[in-house]
Amino acid sequence: MTDRQKRQHLKTLSLATMGLSLWSLNGCSSVAALTTPASDAADAVLWQQADDIIAGIALTRFAQRDFVITEFGAKALADFDSSAAINAAIAACAAAGGGRVVVPAGRFNTGPVQLKSNVNLHLQKDALLSFYPEPERYLPAVHTRWEGVELMGYSPLIYAFEQENIAVTGEGILEGNGSNAHWWPWKGKWKHTPWPLDAKTDQSNTRNPLFEMAEAGVPVRERVFAENYLRPPFIQPYRCKRVLIEGVTIRNSPFWLVNPVLSEDVIVRGVNCVSHGPNSDGCNPESSNRVLIENCLFDTGDDCIALKSGRNNDGRRLATPVQNVVIQDCIMRAGHGGVVLGSEISGGARNIFARRCRMSSPDLERGIRIKTNSVRGGLIENISIRDIDIGEVKDAIVINFFYEEGDAGNYLPQVKNLHISNLRVQKAQRAFLLRGFERAPISGVSLHHLQFNQTGSLGVLENVAQIDAVDLTLNGEILQL
Repeated sequence: MTDRQKRQHLKTLSLATMGLSLWSLNGCSSVAALTTPASDAADAVLWQQADDIIAGIALTRFAQRDFVITEFGAKALADFDSSAAINAAIAACAAAGGGRVVVPAGRFNTGPVQLKSNVNLHLQKDALLSFYPEPERYLPAVHTRWEGVELMGYSPLIYAFEQENIAVTGEGILEGNGSNAHWWPWKGKWKHTPWPLDAKTDQSNTRNPLFEMAEAGVPVRERVFAENYLRPPFIQPYRCKRVLIEGVTIRNSPFWLVNPVLSEDVIVRGVNCVSHGPNSDGCNPESSNRVLIENCLFDTGDDCIALKSGRNNDGRRLATPVQNVVIQDCIMRAGHGGVVLGSEISGGARNIFARRCRMSSPDLERGIRIKTNSVRGGLIENISIRDIDIGEVKDAIVINFFYEEGDAGNYLPQVKNLHISNLRVQKAQRAFLLRGFERAPISGVSLHHLQFNQTGSLGVLENVAQIDAVDLTLNGEILQL
């Protein structure tokens, strides 16, 4: 049987034909099943690390001073631009030593907002900050990162560069005004493409030369484009310390919603991420250290949470992993993936914990997802996931070394010490999609106490070298591995 035939065989494998010898399937290389479960003591030690990460996060603190934007000239009028007033309030707050910049109830229009140290942008209940969808407002260019590559690009809607002790909080709404008429069409072809295609404004006109510059080592300050069709993220703290994003609802983002880059001590808590446009990832910490994401809702057009560390040469240039991250008590609805690592993972990922999350939607494509390739590379290690409830999903667990370019480079991806335990799936099309390379099979994975109900097939197991499997059931059948 050829490799292609083996792959096709695995893709079409169903419960009726798989039997119980799961790990001896054609196409899996040297699969071994270790059946000694980790002790309760070892598990406690492992998850104590997650608690230690949380305890070690340096917290934000703000002076008890309020700077209300209406006192600086902002008006809740449909035809009024409050940009200058909001940024004046931020400047005054920072100059006074910090405090809260308060957005009161009402709808306020604005362009980009740039946070400064010791400032908490606070949206009161019934406040709505509506961002103009006019690209020229987000110039001059700032130092930013787009799909894991640095450049001088459009300012994120809320941006902070090398600031400390900053926050966006409150019960209000941040409206990005991404739509089929604004921002999103720059994606070009996408799903059913609900906008007219325009080759002149397709993001590839900027994306391709940017990636070429990064591979050639062009300095970031020279990565400037007169015609830029790369949509900005919504909230991007860049090289910041002590960041809090709490309570707000974020809607209709041009691009990724919450995107801390090269930042430390970040808390994203109780945030509602609702955006169904292209690349509407909910929360994407990149190359950041000590991050807590908890009690958030994700209903998105792309990955709900995706941990990243730079793309290809640019990620290797900065060589900064995303690390010491805890995800807990979140709800994931629609999205490409629930908890995701990659694909821009060239700087690596380590010490990642996710627990007590609930996921379910007919439009949720994957539950737990790792995506990379041999152009990206990256060492992904010490990943622990437990107590996950998935109602409905297409693929429950995905590790895919063939994302985008596939095996076309010289940087072999590595996964070490990936532990998934106490995961329950009520309905799935496939339990697994595990695709390693023949020259670099997937290994270092343990699966303990996993239950798959109403699952159409086992899925794909291709070039998997070793799995520690304990107490797995599929459609009520106990799997003796």
